[in-house]
Amino acid sequence: MAYLHVDHVSKMFPGVKALDDIVLEIEMGQVHTLAGENGAGKSTLVKILTGTEKPSQGRVMIDGQDAASHDHLHKTIAYVPQEINLFGNMTVAENLFMPFSRSRRGGWLFRRRELERAAQTWIDRFKIAARPGDKVRHISISDQQLLQIARACTNESMKILILDEPTSSLTETEVERVFRVVRDVVSSGCGVVFISHKFDEMFAISDTISVLRNGRKIETRPASQLDDRQLVSLMSGQEVKTDSRLQPEGGSGEVMLRVEGLCGKRFEDVSFTLRRGEILGFAGLVGAGRSEVMQTLFGFLPARSGNVQLEGRAWRLGDTHYSIRNGLFYLSEERKYHGIFPGQSVRRNIGMALLHATARHGVIDARRERERVGDIVRDYDIKTPTMNKNIAFLSGGNQQKAIIGRAMACDPRILIFDEPTKGIDIRTKMEIYRLMKVLAERGVGIILVSSEMDELRRCANRIITLYEGKVSGEFHIDQASGDALVGAIHGHGGSGHAA
Repeated sequence: MAYLHVDHVSKMFPGVKALDDIVLEIEMGQVHTLAGENGAGKSTLVKILTGTEKPSQGRVMIDGQDAASHDHLHKTIAYVPQEINLFGNMTVAENLFMPFSRSRRGGWLFRRRELERAAQTWIDRFKIAARPGDKVRHISISDQQLLQIARACTNESMKILILDEPTSSLTETEVERVFRVVRDVVSSGCGVVFISHKFDEMFAISDTISVLRNGRKIETRPASQLDDRQLVSLMSGQEVKTDSRLQPEGGSGEVMLRVEGLCGKRFEDVSFTLRRGEILGFAGLVGAGRSEVMQTLFGFLPARSGNVQLEGRAWRLGDTHYSIRNGLFYLSEERKYHGIFPGQSVRRNIGMALLHATARHGVIDARRERERVGDIVRDYDIKTPTMNKNIAFLSGGNQQKAIIGRAMACDPRILIFDEPTKGIDIRTKMEIYRLMKVLAERGVGIILVSSEMDELRRCANRIITLYEGKVSGEFHIDQASGDALVGAIHGHGGSGHAA
Protein backbone atom coordinates (compact mmCIF):
# COMPACT_ATOMS: atom_id res chain seq x y z
CA MET A 1 0.00 0.00 0.00
CA ALA A 2 1.13 3.56 -0.72
CA TYR A 3 2.40 5.56 2.27
CA LEU A 4 -0.62 7.92 1.98
CA HIS A 5 -3.90 6.34 0.90
CA VAL A 6 -7.19 8.23 0.60
CA ASP A 7 -9.87 5.58 0.94
CA HIS A 8 -13.29 6.65 -0.41
CA VAL A 9 -13.28 9.99 1.41
CA SER A 10 -16.27 12.32 1.30
CA LYS A 11 -16.76 15.61 3.12
CA MET A 12 -20.07 17.35 3.68
CA PHE A 13 -20.62 20.91 4.87
CA PRO A 14 -24.08 22.42 5.43
CA GLY A 15 -25.70 22.61 2.01
CA VAL A 16 -22.70 21.37 0.02
CA LYS A 17 -20.75 18.17 -0.65
CA ALA A 18 -17.17 19.39 -0.92
CA LEU A 19 -15.65 15.94 -1.60
CA ASP A 20 -17.41 12.92 -3.06
CA ASP A 21 -15.88 9.43 -2.72
CA ILE A 22 -12.23 10.37 -3.36
CA VAL A 23 -9.70 7.56 -3.80
CA LEU A 24 -6.01 8.49 -4.11
CA GLU A 25 -2.64 6.90 -3.49
CA ILE A 26 0.44 9.05 -2.87
CA GLU A 27 3.63 7.09 -3.45
CA MET A 28 6.98 7.80 -1.86
CA GLY A 29 9.69 9.06 -4.20
CA GLN A 30 7.20 10.70 -6.59
CA VAL A 31 5.59 14.06 -7.28
CA HIS A 32 1.80 13.71 -7.39
CA THR A 33 0.01 16.81 -8.69
CA LEU A 34 -3.56 17.72 -7.75
CA ALA A 35 -5.13 19.70 -10.60
CA GLY A 36 -8.53 21.34 -10.70
CA GLU A 37 -10.33 24.62 -11.01
CA ASN A 38 -10.98 26.84 -8.00
CA GLY A 39 -13.71 25.15 -5.98
CA ALA A 40 -12.85 21.64 -7.22
CA GLY A 41 -12.15 20.41 -3.67
CA LYS A 42 -8.35 20.52 -3.52
CA SER A 43 -8.19 22.71 -0.40
CA THR A 44 -10.71 20.57 1.47
CA LEU A 45 -8.75 17.42 0.59
CA VAL A 46 -5.52 19.00 1.85
CA LYS A 47 -7.20 19.91 5.15
CA ILE A 48 -8.22 16.30 5.59
CA LEU A 49 -4.74 15.01 4.71
CA THR A 50 -3.16 17.33 7.28
CA GLY A 51 -5.70 16.52 9.99
CA THR A 52 -7.33 19.95 10.29
CA GLU A 53 -10.64 18.52 8.99
CA LYS A 54 -12.14 15.08 9.53
CA PRO A 55 -13.78 13.21 6.64
CA SER A 56 -17.55 12.72 6.80
CA GLN A 57 -17.08 9.30 5.22
CA GLY A 58 -14.07 7.16 4.37
CA ARG A 59 -10.64 7.25 5.93
CA VAL A 60 -7.07 8.44 5.42
CA MET A 61 -4.43 5.73 5.80
CA ILE A 62 -0.89 6.87 6.64
CA ASP A 63 1.85 4.25 6.64
CA GLY A 64 -0.81 1.53 6.72
CA GLN A 65 -2.65 2.93 9.76
CA ASP A 66 -5.92 4.82 10.05
CA ALA A 67 -4.98 8.44 10.82
CA ALA A 68 -8.24 8.91 12.73
CA SER A 69 -6.91 6.55 15.41
CA HIS A 70 -3.26 7.62 15.18
CA ASP A 71 -3.34 11.39 15.00
CA HIS A 72 0.44 11.67 15.42
CA LEU A 73 0.85 10.31 11.87
CA HIS A 74 -0.29 13.69 10.50
CA LYS A 75 3.02 15.09 11.79
CA THR A 76 4.76 13.24 8.95
CA ILE A 77 2.92 15.41 6.44
CA ALA A 78 4.43 18.89 6.02
CA TYR A 79 2.22 21.53 4.43
CA VAL A 80 3.10 24.84 2.75
CA PRO A 81 -0.04 26.99 2.34
CA GLN A 82 -0.70 29.22 -0.62
CA GLU A 83 -1.08 32.32 1.57
CA ILE A 84 1.88 33.68 3.52
CA ASN A 85 1.66 32.35 7.08
CA LEU A 86 4.72 33.67 8.93
CA PHE A 87 5.43 35.72 12.06
CA GLY A 88 6.34 39.14 10.71
CA ASN A 89 7.93 40.46 13.90
CA MET A 90 10.12 37.40 14.39
CA THR A 91 13.39 36.72 12.59
CA VAL A 92 13.98 34.55 9.54
CA ALA A 93 15.80 31.99 11.72
CA GLU A 94 13.01 31.87 14.32
CA ASN A 95 10.36 31.42 11.62
CA LEU A 96 12.40 28.74 9.93
CA PHE A 97 12.46 26.42 12.93
CA MET A 98 9.11 27.21 14.60
CA PRO A 99 7.86 25.26 16.45
CA PHE A 100 11.26 24.36 17.84
CA SER A 101 10.06 20.95 19.06
CA ARG A 102 9.22 19.95 15.48
CA SER A 103 12.64 20.86 14.10
CA ARG A 104 14.42 19.71 17.29
CA ARG A 105 16.16 23.05 17.74
CA GLY A 106 15.34 23.55 21.40
CA GLY A 107 12.32 24.16 23.58
CA TRP A 108 11.62 27.27 25.62
CA LEU A 109 15.33 28.09 25.56
CA PHE A 110 17.66 28.08 22.58
CA ARG A 111 21.05 29.48 21.61
CA ARG A 112 20.42 32.25 19.09
CA ARG A 113 23.87 31.98 17.52
CA GLU A 114 23.41 28.25 16.98
CA LEU A 115 19.92 28.80 15.56
CA GLU A 116 21.13 31.44 13.09
CA ARG A 117 24.06 29.28 12.02
CA ALA A 118 21.67 26.40 11.26
CA ALA A 119 19.32 28.81 9.46
CA GLN A 120 22.06 30.01 7.13
CA THR A 121 22.28 26.55 5.56
CA TRP A 122 18.60 26.68 4.58
CA ILE A 123 18.85 30.30 3.43
CA ASP A 124 21.74 29.37 1.15
CA ARG A 125 19.97 26.27 -0.15
CA PHE A 126 16.90 28.27 -1.17
CA LYS A 127 18.88 31.41 -2.08
CA ILE A 128 16.65 33.57 0.11
CA ALA A 129 17.71 37.22 -0.03
CA ALA A 130 17.84 37.72 3.74
CA ARG A 131 20.02 37.23 6.79
CA PRO A 132 19.05 34.88 9.64
CA GLY A 133 18.48 37.82 11.99
CA ASP A 134 16.29 39.87 9.62
CA LYS A 135 12.68 40.44 10.67
CA VAL A 136 10.38 38.63 8.25
CA ARG A 137 8.21 41.70 7.70
CA HIS A 138 11.22 43.41 6.15
CA ILE A 139 11.85 40.80 3.43
CA SER A 140 10.01 40.56 0.11
CA ILE A 141 6.81 38.55 -0.40
CA SER A 142 8.68 36.23 -2.75
CA ASP A 143 11.38 35.55 -0.17
CA GLN A 144 8.67 34.92 2.41
CA GLN A 145 7.17 32.33 0.08
CA LEU A 146 10.54 30.60 -0.27
CA LEU A 147 10.99 30.77 3.51
CA GLN A 148 7.69 28.95 4.02
CA ILE A 149 8.87 26.06 1.85
CA ALA A 150 12.19 25.92 3.66
CA ARG A 151 10.39 25.89 7.03
CA ALA A 152 8.32 22.87 6.00
CA CYS A 153 11.48 21.02 4.96
CA THR A 154 13.03 21.49 8.43
CA ASN A 155 10.45 19.02 9.77
CA GLU A 156 12.65 16.02 10.53
CA SER A 157 9.61 13.71 10.66
CA MET A 158 8.49 14.67 7.14
CA LYS A 159 7.53 11.86 4.78
CA ILE A 160 5.10 13.79 2.53
CA LEU A 161 5.48 17.44 1.53
CA ILE A 162 2.34 19.25 0.31
CA LEU A 163 3.02 22.41 -1.71
CA ASP A 164 -0.06 24.56 -2.41
CA GLU A 165 0.70 27.03 -5.23
CA PRO A 166 4.32 27.37 -4.04
CA THR A 167 5.49 29.37 -7.05
CA SER A 168 2.65 31.86 -7.42
CA SER A 169 4.91 34.91 -6.84
CA LEU A 170 8.11 33.48 -8.31
CA THR A 171 9.77 34.01 -11.67
CA GLU A 172 11.12 31.17 -13.81
CA THR A 173 14.53 31.33 -12.15
CA GLU A 174 13.08 31.07 -8.63
CA VAL A 175 10.68 28.34 -9.78
CA GLU A 176 13.61 26.22 -10.93
CA ARG A 177 15.23 26.77 -7.52
CA VAL A 178 12.09 25.39 -5.85
CA PHE A 179 12.01 22.48 -8.31
CA ARG A 180 15.59 21.57 -7.42
CA VAL A 181 14.54 21.34 -3.78
CA VAL A 182 11.46 19.28 -4.73
CA ARG A 183 13.69 16.87 -6.66
CA ASP A 184 16.00 16.65 -3.63
CA VAL A 185 13.02 15.82 -1.40
CA VAL A 186 11.85 13.13 -3.83
CA SER A 187 15.35 11.65 -4.25
CA SER A 188 15.59 11.35 -0.45
CA GLY A 189 12.61 8.97 -0.58
CA CYS A 190 9.81 11.34 0.46
CA GLY A 191 6.66 12.01 -1.54
CA VAL A 192 5.45 15.40 -2.77
CA VAL A 193 1.87 16.54 -3.36
CA PHE A 194 2.03 19.52 -5.71
CA ILE A 195 -0.90 21.89 -6.30
CA SER A 196 -0.66 24.41 -9.11
CA HIS A 197 -2.64 26.11 -11.85
CA LYS A 198 0.43 26.48 -14.06
CA PHE A 199 0.46 23.74 -16.68
CA ASP A 200 4.12 24.12 -17.63
CA GLU A 201 5.08 23.54 -13.99
CA MET A 202 2.79 20.53 -13.64
CA PHE A 203 4.35 18.79 -16.63
CA ALA A 204 7.89 19.80 -15.66
CA ILE A 205 7.80 18.36 -12.14
CA SER A 206 5.01 15.74 -11.95
CA ASP A 207 5.16 11.98 -12.13
CA THR A 208 1.42 11.59 -11.70
CA ILE A 209 -1.52 14.00 -12.09
CA SER A 210 -4.95 13.60 -10.47
CA VAL A 211 -7.76 15.86 -11.65
CA LEU A 212 -10.58 16.97 -9.33
CA ARG A 213 -13.80 18.56 -10.54
CA ASN A 214 -16.77 19.58 -8.39
CA GLY A 215 -15.50 17.51 -5.48
CA ARG A 216 -14.97 14.29 -7.45
CA LYS A 217 -11.81 12.67 -8.75
CA ILE A 218 -12.13 12.62 -12.52
CA GLU A 219 -8.87 10.95 -13.53
CA THR A 220 -5.42 9.89 -12.36
CA ARG A 221 -2.79 9.45 -15.07
CA PRO A 222 0.97 9.54 -15.52
CA ALA A 223 1.90 13.10 -16.47
CA SER A 224 3.53 11.79 -19.65
CA GLN A 225 0.10 10.69 -20.90
CA LEU A 226 -1.49 14.15 -20.72
CA ASP A 227 -1.15 17.41 -22.63
CA ASP A 228 -2.52 20.93 -22.05
CA ARG A 229 -5.77 20.47 -23.95
CA GLN A 230 -6.58 17.13 -22.32
CA LEU A 231 -5.88 18.56 -18.87
CA VAL A 232 -8.08 21.62 -19.47
CA SER A 233 -10.88 19.40 -20.71
CA LEU A 234 -10.64 17.11 -17.66
CA MET A 235 -10.55 20.07 -15.24
CA SER A 236 -13.41 22.07 -16.73
CA GLY A 237 -15.52 19.43 -18.46
CA GLN A 238 -15.33 21.45 -21.66
CA GLU A 239 -12.87 22.81 -24.17
CA VAL A 240 -11.19 26.11 -23.19
CA LYS A 241 -9.10 27.97 -25.73
CA THR A 242 -5.81 28.74 -24.00
CA ASP A 243 -3.58 29.83 -26.89
CA SER A 244 -5.24 33.20 -27.55
CA ARG A 245 -3.25 36.41 -27.81
CA LEU A 246 -5.12 39.06 -25.83
CA GLN A 247 -3.21 42.29 -26.41
CA PRO A 248 -5.62 45.23 -26.72
CA GLU A 249 -5.98 46.90 -30.10
CA GLY A 250 -4.80 50.50 -30.44
CA GLY A 251 -2.12 50.39 -27.78
CA SER A 252 -0.19 53.20 -29.46
CA GLY A 253 -2.34 56.06 -28.20
CA GLU A 254 -1.14 59.21 -26.48
CA VAL A 255 1.00 59.01 -23.38
CA MET A 256 -1.13 58.87 -20.21
CA LEU A 257 1.55 58.34 -17.58
CA ARG A 258 5.14 59.55 -17.76
CA VAL A 259 7.64 58.43 -15.11
CA GLU A 260 11.13 59.98 -15.10
CA GLY A 261 14.04 59.09 -12.83
CA LEU A 262 11.89 57.60 -10.07
CA CYS A 263 13.94 56.36 -7.09
CA GLY A 264 12.68 54.54 -4.01
CA LYS A 265 12.96 51.42 -1.91
CA ARG A 266 14.87 48.72 -3.87
CA PHE A 267 14.93 50.64 -7.17
CA GLU A 268 16.49 53.73 -8.74
CA ASP A 269 16.29 55.86 -11.87
CA VAL A 270 13.22 54.10 -13.30
CA SER A 271 11.70 55.81 -16.34
CA PHE A 272 8.88 54.66 -18.61
CA THR A 273 5.65 55.76 -20.30
CA LEU A 274 2.20 54.21 -20.32
CA ARG A 275 0.00 54.87 -23.35
CA ARG A 276 -3.76 55.01 -23.48
CA GLY A 277 -5.29 51.75 -24.61
CA GLU A 278 -2.28 49.53 -23.92
CA ILE A 279 -1.27 46.92 -21.40
CA LEU A 280 2.28 47.60 -20.23
CA GLY A 281 3.98 44.57 -18.70
CA PHE A 282 6.70 44.54 -16.05
CA ALA A 283 9.00 41.52 -15.70
CA GLY A 284 11.93 40.80 -13.39
CA LEU A 285 13.44 38.41 -10.90
CA VAL A 286 12.44 38.27 -7.25
CA GLY A 287 13.76 41.44 -5.59
CA ALA A 288 14.09 43.32 -8.89
CA GLY A 289 11.82 46.09 -7.57
CA ARG A 290 8.70 45.61 -9.70
CA SER A 291 6.14 45.79 -6.89
CA GLU A 292 8.09 48.52 -5.09
CA VAL A 293 7.94 50.76 -8.18
CA MET A 294 4.17 50.30 -8.40
CA GLN A 295 3.59 50.80 -4.68
CA THR A 296 5.63 54.01 -4.87
CA LEU A 297 3.54 55.30 -7.78
CA PHE A 298 0.42 54.51 -5.78
CA GLY A 299 1.81 56.31 -2.72
CA PHE A 300 2.07 53.32 -0.41
CA LEU A 301 5.88 53.57 -0.34
CA PRO A 302 7.83 56.86 -0.23
CA ALA A 303 9.78 58.10 -3.24
CA ARG A 304 13.27 59.50 -2.79
CA SER A 305 13.24 61.46 -6.05
CA GLY A 306 11.79 61.52 -9.54
CA ASN A 307 9.02 63.14 -11.54
CA VAL A 308 5.67 61.66 -12.53
CA GLN A 309 3.01 63.16 -14.79
CA LEU A 310 -0.50 61.91 -15.47
CA GLU A 311 -1.97 63.27 -18.71
CA GLY A 312 0.52 66.14 -18.67
CA ARG A 313 -0.12 67.21 -15.06
CA ALA A 314 2.31 66.80 -12.15
CA TRP A 315 1.53 63.80 -9.97
CA ARG A 316 1.73 63.89 -6.17
CA LEU A 317 3.71 60.99 -4.73
CA GLY A 318 3.38 59.54 -1.24
CA ASP A 319 -0.40 59.95 -0.93
CA THR A 320 -2.65 56.93 -1.59
CA HIS A 321 -5.81 58.98 -1.00
CA TYR A 322 -4.69 61.41 -3.71
CA SER A 323 -4.01 58.47 -6.07
CA ILE A 324 -7.46 56.94 -5.60
CA ARG A 325 -9.18 60.33 -5.86
CA ASN A 326 -7.35 60.98 -9.13
CA GLY A 327 -7.98 57.59 -10.68
CA LEU A 328 -4.86 55.48 -10.07
CA PHE A 329 -5.54 52.14 -8.39
CA TYR A 330 -3.09 49.44 -7.28
CA LEU A 331 -4.45 45.89 -7.05
CA SER A 332 -2.07 43.98 -4.78
CA GLU A 333 -0.90 40.42 -5.34
CA GLU A 334 -1.88 39.66 -1.73
CA ARG A 335 -5.67 39.71 -2.13
CA LYS A 336 -6.31 38.31 1.34
CA TYR A 337 -4.33 41.02 3.14
CA HIS A 338 -4.45 44.04 0.84
CA GLY A 339 -7.39 43.47 -1.50
CA ILE A 340 -10.47 42.21 0.29
CA PHE A 341 -12.10 42.67 3.68
CA PRO A 342 -12.41 38.96 4.52
CA GLY A 343 -14.86 39.39 7.37
CA GLN A 344 -17.34 41.26 5.16
CA SER A 345 -19.82 40.24 2.48
CA VAL A 346 -19.40 40.63 -1.26
CA ARG A 347 -21.94 43.44 -1.04
CA ARG A 348 -19.96 45.35 1.60
CA ASN A 349 -16.63 44.77 -0.16
CA ILE A 350 -17.94 46.28 -3.39
CA GLY A 351 -20.38 48.73 -1.84
CA MET A 352 -17.69 50.70 -0.04
CA ALA A 353 -16.60 52.05 -3.41
CA LEU A 354 -20.15 53.20 -4.18
CA LEU A 355 -20.81 55.45 -1.21
CA HIS A 356 -20.79 58.53 -3.44
CA ALA A 357 -23.81 57.05 -5.26
CA THR A 358 -25.58 55.13 -2.49
CA ALA A 359 -25.24 57.30 0.63
CA ARG A 360 -27.15 60.44 1.51
CA HIS A 361 -26.23 62.50 4.59
CA GLY A 362 -24.14 59.61 5.91
CA VAL A 363 -26.88 56.98 5.53
CA ILE A 364 -26.61 54.20 2.92
CA ASP A 365 -29.66 53.63 0.73
CA ALA A 366 -29.79 49.81 1.00
CA ARG A 367 -31.97 49.33 -2.08
CA ARG A 368 -29.74 51.47 -4.24
CA GLU A 369 -26.62 49.70 -2.92
CA ARG A 370 -28.12 46.29 -3.76
CA GLU A 371 -28.91 47.44 -7.27
CA ARG A 372 -25.47 48.87 -7.96
CA VAL A 373 -23.59 45.93 -6.42
CA GLY A 374 -25.86 43.54 -8.32
CA ASP A 375 -24.95 45.28 -11.57
CA ILE A 376 -21.24 44.81 -10.85
CA VAL A 377 -21.69 41.15 -9.84
CA ARG A 378 -23.48 40.54 -13.14
CA ASP A 379 -21.21 42.65 -15.36
CA TYR A 380 -18.03 41.04 -14.03
CA ASP A 381 -19.54 37.53 -13.79
CA ILE A 382 -18.71 37.18 -10.08
CA LYS A 383 -19.90 33.72 -9.12
CA THR A 384 -21.52 33.91 -5.68
CA PRO A 385 -24.79 32.39 -4.43
CA THR A 386 -25.75 35.77 -2.96
CA MET A 387 -24.11 39.15 -2.62
CA ASN A 388 -24.40 38.71 1.16
CA LYS A 389 -21.94 35.79 1.06
CA ASN A 390 -18.70 36.40 2.96
CA ILE A 391 -16.15 37.24 0.27
CA ALA A 392 -13.53 35.03 1.97
CA PHE A 393 -15.54 31.98 0.87
CA LEU A 394 -15.37 32.87 -2.82
CA SER A 395 -12.67 31.40 -5.04
CA GLY A 396 -9.54 33.47 -5.68
CA GLY A 397 -10.69 34.27 -9.21
CA ASN A 398 -14.07 35.57 -8.06
CA GLN A 399 -12.42 37.61 -5.31
CA GLN A 400 -10.18 39.14 -7.98
CA LYS A 401 -13.15 39.98 -10.21
CA ALA A 402 -14.88 41.61 -7.23
CA ILE A 403 -11.78 43.75 -6.60
CA ILE A 404 -11.64 44.77 -10.27
CA GLY A 405 -15.36 45.57 -10.31
CA ARG A 406 -14.97 47.67 -7.15
CA ALA A 407 -12.09 49.61 -8.70
CA MET A 408 -14.01 50.18 -11.94
CA ALA A 409 -16.91 51.64 -9.96
CA CYS A 410 -14.56 54.56 -9.17
CA ASP A 411 -13.93 55.35 -12.87
CA PRO A 412 -10.16 54.69 -12.82
CA ARG A 413 -7.78 56.10 -15.37
CA ILE A 414 -4.97 53.68 -14.53
CA LEU A 415 -5.14 50.20 -13.03
CA ILE A 416 -1.98 48.47 -11.78
CA PHE A 417 -2.39 44.68 -11.61
CA ASP A 418 0.29 43.03 -9.45
CA GLU A 419 0.26 39.25 -10.09
CA PRO A 420 -3.49 39.33 -10.91
CA THR A 421 -3.86 35.59 -11.58
CA LYS A 422 -1.96 34.31 -8.55
CA GLY A 423 -3.62 31.09 -7.40
CA ILE A 424 -6.30 31.21 -10.12
CA ASP A 425 -7.30 28.35 -12.42
CA ILE A 426 -6.79 28.47 -16.19
CA ARG A 427 -10.38 29.20 -17.17
CA THR A 428 -10.68 32.12 -14.75
CA LYS A 429 -7.24 33.37 -15.85
CA MET A 430 -8.55 33.64 -19.40
CA GLU A 431 -11.58 35.57 -18.13
CA ILE A 432 -9.32 38.06 -16.33
CA TYR A 433 -7.06 38.40 -19.39
CA ARG A 434 -10.08 39.23 -21.56
CA LEU A 435 -11.34 41.64 -18.93
CA MET A 436 -8.01 43.51 -18.89
CA LYS A 437 -8.14 43.73 -22.69
CA VAL A 438 -11.67 45.17 -22.61
CA LEU A 439 -10.71 47.73 -19.95
CA ALA A 440 -7.67 48.86 -21.96
CA GLU A 441 -9.74 49.23 -25.10
CA ARG A 442 -12.15 51.44 -23.12
CA GLY A 443 -9.22 53.79 -22.51
CA VAL A 444 -8.02 52.62 -19.08
CA GLY A 445 -4.23 52.46 -18.80
CA ILE A 446 -3.20 48.99 -17.59
CA ILE A 447 0.10 48.05 -15.95
CA LEU A 448 0.59 44.30 -15.53
CA VAL A 449 3.27 43.04 -13.11
CA SER A 450 3.73 39.30 -13.54
CA SER A 451 6.20 36.53 -12.82
CA GLU A 452 4.70 34.47 -15.65
CA MET A 453 6.42 35.21 -18.95
CA ASP A 454 3.60 33.48 -20.85
CA GLU A 455 1.09 35.81 -19.19
CA LEU A 456 3.06 38.90 -20.20
CA ARG A 457 3.57 37.70 -23.77
CA ARG A 458 -0.12 36.85 -24.05
CA CYS A 459 -1.50 40.15 -22.71
CA ALA A 460 1.03 43.01 -22.92
CA ASN A 461 1.68 45.35 -25.84
CA ARG A 462 5.09 46.24 -24.39
CA ILE A 463 7.23 44.74 -21.65
CA ILE A 464 9.63 46.64 -19.35
CA THR A 465 12.25 44.47 -17.62
CA LEU A 466 13.88 45.32 -14.30
CA TYR A 467 17.12 43.95 -12.89
CA GLU A 468 18.36 44.83 -9.41
CA GLY A 469 16.12 47.89 -9.25
CA LYS A 470 16.98 49.34 -12.68
CA VAL A 471 15.32 49.17 -16.09
CA SER A 472 17.26 46.61 -18.13
CA GLY A 473 15.16 46.51 -21.28
CA GLU A 474 12.03 47.59 -23.12
CA PHE A 475 10.36 45.38 -25.71
CA HIS A 476 7.46 45.68 -28.09
CA ILE A 477 5.73 42.31 -27.91
CA ASP A 478 6.22 41.58 -31.63
CA GLN A 479 9.99 41.93 -31.25
CA ALA A 480 10.28 40.32 -27.80
CA SER A 481 11.97 36.95 -28.23
CA GLY A 482 12.07 34.63 -25.25
CA ASP A 483 15.87 34.69 -25.16
CA ALA A 484 16.01 38.48 -25.18
CA LEU A 485 13.47 38.78 -22.35
CA VAL A 486 15.20 36.18 -20.19
CA GLY A 487 18.52 37.90 -20.83
CA ALA A 488 17.14 41.28 -19.82
CA ILE A 489 15.62 40.08 -16.54
CA HIS A 490 19.03 38.60 -15.72
CA GLY A 491 20.76 41.92 -16.36
CA HIS A 492 21.88 41.40 -19.95
CA GLY A 493 20.12 44.52 -21.24
CA GLY A 494 18.32 44.76 -24.49
CA SER A 495 15.42 46.40 -26.23
CA GLY A 496 12.96 45.68 -28.92
CA HIS A 497 10.97 48.33 -30.65
CA ALA A 498 10.38 51.01 -28.02
CA ALA A 499 6.92 52.48 -28.46
